[in-house]
Amino acid sequence: MDAVTGHTVSPVMELTGIHKHFSGIPVLRDVQLNLYPGEIHALMGQNGAGKSTLIKVLTGVLEASGGQMRLAGQAVWPDSPLAAQRLGISTVYQEVNLCPNLSVAENIFAGRYPRCGIAQGFRIDWATLHQRARELVARIGLSIDVTRLLSDYPVAVQQLVAIARALSIEAKVLILDEPTSSLDDDEVQKLFEVLRRLRGEGLAIVFVTHFLNQVYAVSDRITVLRNGSWVGEWAVADLPAQALINAMLGRELAAQSTEPPVSPVFDGAAHALLQAEGLGQSGQLQPIDLKVRAGEVVGLAGLLGSGRTELARLLFGLQAPDRGVLRIDGRAVAFSNPMDAIREGLALCPEERKTDGIVAELSVRENIALALQARMGMGRFLSRAEQTAIAERYVQLLGIKTASVETPIALLSGGNQQKAILARWMAIEPRLLILDEPTRGIDVAAKQEIMEQILRLADAGMAVVFISSEMSEVVRVAHRIVVLRDRRKVGELPAGSSEEAVYELIAAENA
Repeated sequence: MDAVTGHTVSPVMELTGIHKHFSGIPVLRDVQLNLYPGEIHALMGQNGAGKSTLIKVLTGVLEASGGQMRLAGQAVWPDSPLAAQRLGISTVYQEVNLCPNLSVAENIFAGRYPRCGIAQGFRIDWATLHQRARELVARIGLSIDVTRLLSDYPVAVQQLVAIARALSIEAKVLILDEPTSSLDDDEVQKLFEVLRRLRGEGLAIVFVTHFLNQVYAVSDRITVLRNGSWVGEWAVADLPAQALINAMLGRELAAQSTEPPVSPVFDGAAHALLQAEGLGQSGQLQPIDLKVRAGEVVGLAGLLGSGRTELARLLFGLQAPDRGVLRIDGRAVAFSNPMDAIREGLALCPEERKTDGIVAELSVRENIALALQARMGMGRFLSRAEQTAIAERYVQLLGIKTASVETPIALLSGGNQQKAILARWMAIEPRLLILDEPTRGIDVAAKQEIMEQILRLADAGMAVVFISSEMSEVVRVAHRIVVLRDRRKVGELPAGSSEEAVYELIAAENA
């Protein structure tokens, strides 16, 4: 028995000392991964931890800059996904990358159809194709008509068909990259039944997920990466949820900064501007209750994949809930698009500043005036002079550093771009402002300025929903903290709560 791992068998796949550089910049540093037959191995880490890069190295998409890879004890270096498949390494991705216009059987064997006639190269042997496909779907406990189009089946079934395709190459290692992101609870459980069955057949399975409860529901072993480096490998029983969170974040909670939170004061008697009652969407967010009062900063806290952004999108009309009720000033409303939300006084600064926030080709002036012009509609246009006056007002108010309001916004720093997006929504004087990761990728001074501005807006009566992966920011500015885990609300904490209290609630066994 191995004294370190406790295993009595050798790993089917070993990665040791894996390094990867892009233009001289290291993205993986001395990473290792040991995959054993008959074991589900969770690969964990925050965004940017190196999980995707490691998977790409393992599957031949990227070439490692250093290290060793061994399959059944033999050195291997797949130089393409096809080469990895030939070695028995197969991957199922978050988005089902199959062809909906083909049958289930055709998708399973695409590019490898059995043939018959003239030395088996003349035409497709449909009978053999369908029989082999039936055997594969039966292997994973799926009872469907393999001759029907893939598009006839729901996403959960399509995900299982993707697994059947992965198994059709006689896989030794099966990699599942966020396979549950679009599945509801019942569908997740069916997938887990399949994974347990495959584990029982001796397959080595890599499970990449952001959902803590799923890790503990189905995994045997956990490897954690952080900032491109290997943190450690543990049996699931030896790594409680709190310890896993600590390993992913890279700090012991007790050793965090003792700087006190702002503990802003708020009048809890203020009326509820927005109220969600059992609001949710299948496969995206479990039904949630949420109340936001005028002048209140409500922090949404949770790890990546907890449902924070999904909730923001439901509140702003970017996605339609399929359950629950949303109320504004006590009135039930149904937003069919963001313009409906804007008309009710809501605004959203999105998580992805570069792709969903700024319009890089436009000037600072045009970016700031964008939402106000959209709300006014096509009947009236803001003159250039009006746009300039509005833009210059908010450039001064928010301290946006730019040579001119005519400067292309793409030339501004990340922090100043974020301030310009904030100015865009302040220009329409919203009643409720949703801020999704407003301080990501900006310097410390700009972060402080934005958080101070959030408190000023709340003092003036604006309601704010504040989302940040930096828990220190959430506890410093929120009047109340709503904690999410695995797409559901698990509790609330008052102003002045510590980071440790938030993480304890996230990691709680009954959360």
